[in-house]
Amino acid sequence: MIRCVSPAESDRLELIRAIIESLQNQPSQKSERTRIIKQMKGLLKTNQPAPTDEQVNAMLEQHRVEKYL
Repeated sequence: MIRCVSPAESDRLELIRAIIESLQNQPSQKSERTRIIKQMKGLLKTNQPAPTDEQVNAMLEQHRVEKYL
């Protein structure tokens, strides 16, 4: 029969303290994701206005003509 021994209270507290410290030292995943998204949006910016719906439809139609004809 295998017998499990529970660690001493001081050992358990030390383990909890180590876990909490490791979690506090990690950068927030959400803030990192937000920073990356903002950086990507900056890369996509142009000095030109966004195309209108009509222009987008014309571009899509032109692409379809090139692809299927």
